Amino acid sequence: MTAQIIDGNAVAARIREEVRQGVEALKRDYGIVPGLATVLVGENPASQTYVRMKQKACQELGMVSFGYHLPGDASQIEVEALVRELSANPEVHGILVQLPLPRHLDEEGVLGAVALEKDVDGFHPVNIGRLAMKGREPAFVPCTPNGVIALLDSVGVQIEGANAVVLGRSNIVGLPTALLLIGRNATVTVCHSRTRDLPGVTRQADILVAAVGRPQMVRGDWVKPGAVVIDVGVNRVEDPTTKSGYRLVGDVAFDEVKEVAAAITPVPGGVGPMTIAMLMKNTLIAAQRRAKAQAAAPGGL
Repeated sequence: MTAQIIDGNAVAARIREEVRQGVEALKRDYGIVPGLATVLVGENPASQTYVRMKQKACQELGMVSFGYHLPGDASQIEVEALVRELSANPEVHGILVQLPLPRHLDEEGVLGAVALEKDVDGFHPVNIGRLAMKGREPAFVPCTPNGVIALLDSVGVQIEGANAVVLGRSNIVGLPTALLLIGRNATVTVCHSRTRDLPGVTRQADILVAAVGRPQMVRGDWVKPGAVVIDVGVNRVEDPTTKSGYRLVGDVAFDEVKEVAAAITPVPGGVGPMTIAMLMKNTLIAAQRRAKAQAAAPGGL
């Protein structure tokens, strides 16, 4: 059996087209252009690349991009002041603080300074708290975890009642993904570095989400035949045959696992495109909510 390849590029393209149409409708009906502000602190090359990709996506979809880059030694007061200033700016509908932040900064304090209605990255402590509570809805769902669920839905995976294993417990991917799966009535196990008999646990999964940051850690014999595997990892490994001297691989040994799984995401081209697509969707939703609130207020828009 060779697994179905879940094409994240194709799914993301459909979402981006829906967002583009939504942006046009918002401009036409309300005269509002969605605006996304990105806050980058320091000189992390990967973070710089991610921010450029998000800014480019805004331009392609007709949104406005506001980019702010602070030095790596910026103080907690300076970063929080910028975030609060953006929270008060009516032209900014969404705020993204690029993570990770330099170690001297209190991440929770910075994220907590983002206005709840502009937290399009979904990492405000209140949004995460709502995500973790039964019967509560966050204003926004974190983008990568939301993309994972969208990919599962795109190939008709039955989440309710499934045994799901999430490999990795980061605040950015692992834990929010586990919470979303619980919210969809899966039975969820979260694995980490202290998990005993890790291969034995992952072999019980109908749905396996790998988000641990270790190249090709999940081998073919770790996977239950017929499972659906979502590979969130993006890792550089040396490859002298390429022009760059490296290639990108996931947390899953793709060539092995695709012969066991029913469906699998590739790296690149799987979860990666979904993150930005979901960010653009959240930004549009934030602008739509703002437009409707302004139209309902005395005097309207």
